[in-house]
Amino acid sequence: MWGARKLMVGMVAGWLCVAGFAGPAWAAEGATAQGKAAEGTTAGSKTPDGKTADGTTQGSATADGKWMDGKTVSYKSGDETVSGMLYVPAGNGPFPALIVIHEWWGLNDWVKEQAAKLAEQGYVALAIDLYRGKVGDTPEVAHELMRGLPEDRAKRDLMAAFDFLATNPRVKKGRIGAIGWCMGGGYALDAAIAEPGLAAAVINYGRLATDPEILRKIRAPILGSFGGQDKGITPEDVKKFQAAMESIGKKVEIKIYPDAGHAFENSSNKQAYRADDAADAWQRTLTFLAATLKK
Repeated sequence: MWGARKLMVGMVAGWLCVAGFAGPAWAAEGATAQGKAAEGTTAGSKTPDGKTADGTTQGSATADGKWMDGKTVSYKSGDETVSGMLYVPAGNGPFPALIVIHEWWGLNDWVKEQAAKLAEQGYVALAIDLYRGKVGDTPEVAHELMRGLPEDRAKRDLMAAFDFLATNPRVKKGRIGAIGWCMGGGYALDAAIAEPGLAAAVINYGRLATDPEILRKIRAPILGSFGGQDKGITPEDVKKFQAAMESIGKKVEIKIYPDAGHAFENSSNKQAYRADDAADAWQRTLTFLAATLKK
């Protein structure tokens, strides 16, 4: 299952770049913007643990320009020790938590910003690093990083992130969800399929499954935001997913934004970003997470 779906990811992302739908215009602007840290250094200059050259751990800028510091954490994934960025709300908790899953670019500043924003909303947010410290600064590099990601390792990392949060004393028991964008959106669905204890999943224009036997494994409510002009994950794909979920009685909320393409929520994507649609998707996300994880 994972192998076939992983192949689909590569095909979709490759097509988007080659066709230019997620190609030259935002490859030049979006990739550069995403690949730079707040201090203006390129993503490639960061160390794998997210630290700057002076050894301090980077925080992430929230939407209002303020900074919320994330902490580099390490945990076991099989025989490996992996790292991620952990953002914790103020207060004693326990809090609901989220596994935050990056796009094909890797764990860059935009994804850290989303994790910081979620922490400001009262969630312990673990921004995982599926690429082991590597960040793509061009579509070509990002595509190679994604294609080189072993699907069994990705699945293991997702489960390791869930276990890390589940054993954290500041995390509320039974209130762990997953959220991702693009490649990460597909992995948020994978997490819901693989982990029966997941309490919510948010898929932002990520790849989908339609086999009812696979979808039956999902226990978490699903929220999805997709672009009506997305040439990779098309409205037809989304409708088939929604129909398959509803046919087996699964909880799913889907919205297709008619004029949006792929990656429309990422403000670094100068061509595809749609501020109004992104704001609506964000508000829907917060409402959904409050209803599923804060109840």
